[in-house]
Formats: sequence, structure tokens, C-alpha cells
Amino acid sequence: MNVEIKFWVGPTDYSLIAGHEIAGVVTKVGKNVTRLKVSDHAGISPQCSSCKSCSRCSSSEENLCETKITLTYNDHWPTGDKTFGGYADKWRGDQHSTVGILGIGGLGHFGILFAKAMGATVIGLFSSDRKREAALELGCDDYVVTKNAEAMAKYTNKLTHIICTGVGEDFTWEPYFNILKANGVFINVNAPEFSYPPVPLFMLLFKQIIVKGSLTGTPSNTEEMLQFAADKNIKAWYKKYSMKDVNKVIEDFRAGLPRFRFVLEN
Repeated sequence: MNVEIKFWVGPTDYSLIAGHEIAGVVTKVGKNVTRLKVSDHAGISPQCSSCKSCSRCSSSEENLCETKITLTYNDHWPTGDKTFGGYADKWRGDQHSTVGILGIGGLGHFGILFAKAMGATVIGLFSSDRKREAALELGCDDYVVTKNAEAMAKYTNKLTHIICTGVGEDFTWEPYFNILKANGVFINVNAPEFSYPPVPLFMLLFKQIIVKGSLTGTPSNTEEMLQFAADKNIKAWYKKYSMKDVNKVIEDFRAGLPRFRFVLEN
């Protein structure tokens, strides 16, 4: 379960557990359930429902539902009942892709694992040398300290994709647009409390760079991702804690100790 330290969705309707990555074992199923059985391992994405009838839902894009998506916490089902709590972007990645993973934390480590499994050359991008050893152990082909202009210059016009999972308030677009090839793609999955600066339009135009974002994937995306992880034996780095140690988890998280996910287990 992923616990939000900083809550950004809006006013909180207590009580809730602000987690949106939930997994467990099925202990009971309803009479209309056909795809799960007792003892199956299952998970829920940050979105747990949509209208199932609008044009987007009918096109298997439930995450873009035109009526209403229901989130796993601080939201309400169509019946009015509360949700109490408890990933993803895709690109045409292959052995010809050179992918930069910007920010090497929980999401970033997944980015490295999946991009490598897809056959891409993977470059870890971080503001200091602190994550170098872990990034290389995860499978990065190289590691670049983004505040080192000389190191960044080495990759000018070399990357096909950058997946931004986390940056600081001093973020600017130019260094990353410089290392993207023409027609490169900058994918943002980061949701900071601060605003990004304006996009430099001339760099966008002259290199035909694509900037896109993703909040969550569709149910079919999630199934495809899990099957791919099983096929490629992708294993997350995580540490388990008992639910009774939740305060310890928060302290360790704030101290920057995760490598790279903490899991609260009942």
C-alpha cells in the first residue's frame, strides 16, 4: 500500500487511509464475480471505478472517463458511500530506445526495471551522486548527475524518452530538452506541490518534442503490466512493515530510507 505523506487531492473527508496501491489475497467474492476466486492474489489501481458507458470507457480508456472516475480514497462511489483507501504510462519502447529515468525513488525504480526488461538502454538521472550505486544495481546502463553540466552535455540529443518521476523546485525544462533527440518524448508522472516553469516553446518546436502526462493506467494496462512483470521476472525492491509500525514507516520515509518501497502488511 502506498501511503501519501503529503495529501494533494483536496479537502479530506475523514476517516481514511491515504493509500492508493493496494494488494492482497481474495477471501470472499460476490455472486457476479467471474474473474477472481478465493485465494487469488489481487490488486487495485488508484482508480477503482468508472461509468463504463461513456465514449472513453467504451474505448477501454476508463482512466479518462467523461462521467466520473472513483479513486481508492477520499472519494465516493455512485451510491454515495465513501472510499477509504488501502501506475502508469506506456510508450513504444524497444532495444532502439534510450530512456532517461528522472528521479530514482519508488516510481523511478519501477521505471528502470521495466525499461530494462523492454530492452531499452536506461540512463538514471538524479540531482546528486547519492543514488548511483542503487541505480546501477537496478540495471541502469549509465548514471548522470543532472546538476553536472558536463555530464549532461555528454547525452545531448541522445535520449528517445525521459520519464519524470520526481524533481525539485529548481526544475527547468531546458537541460532535459537538450538531451532528448528530435521527436523525443518527455513523460511526466510527477505530481509536486509546486508548479513547473513555462515550457520553452522554441525548443519544443525546433525539436518536435512531445510532452505528455499520466495519472494512472486502465484496468487492461494494469493486467498487461502484471503479466509482463511475471514473464520477465521483474521484482520490486521493498521492505515490509507490520501495520502496527505505521508511525515508524512514516519516520523512515521522511528520513529517505526506502529502497524503494515500504509495504504495510496486516
